[in-house]
Amino acid sequence: MALAHAILASLIDRPCSGYDLAKQFDGSVGFFWQATHQQIYRELSKLETQGWITSETISQEGRPDKKLYSVTELGKQRLKEWIAQPCEPTPIKDDLLVKIFGGYVASQETILEELERHRQAHLERLSTYKALERQYFQNFQELSEPAKFHYLTLLKGIGYETHWLAWCDQAIKLLKSTV
Repeated sequence: MALAHAILASLIDRPCSGYDLAKQFDGSVGFFWQATHQQIYRELSKLETQGWITSETISQEGRPDKKLYSVTELGKQRLKEWIAQPCEPTPIKDDLLVKIFGGYVASQETILEELERHRQAHLERLSTYKALERQYFQNFQELSEPAKFHYLTLLKGIGYETHWLAWCDQAIKLLKSTV
């Protein structure tokens, strides 16, 4: 997936400034598609040049002017075309799994410490996802159509983190049983 499509998907609901879009990325799309603020601003410029988005400059007193970006009809069409294209499952690319694969050359304590660290990180991310679920998706039957699609991505994140936690627990148990 290109960053362009992640930006279009984020802007499709409502216009945003680059700053607000970058903040939104940190709390939504950023859970599954990483981009720095600099990359987002650079991509916004490209998308505007291509005519996929447009911007409106808003004057602000005491602060620099800000640009509000909106998806154009061409941008919406490009997003629809991209969504309609089949995509392949993304292969796993994870440093921890490489460490585990070759972990027998290190001490088990080193690997156990890394597993515990990862377990804690996945636990924290799951907690964040569960809080978002409680805050925004309590009554599934009353969700708007866009909210249902957003909830589906959140459910995937919850499942992902739950699976990682179960795997970390299993790996820790297995390694501790051989110490």
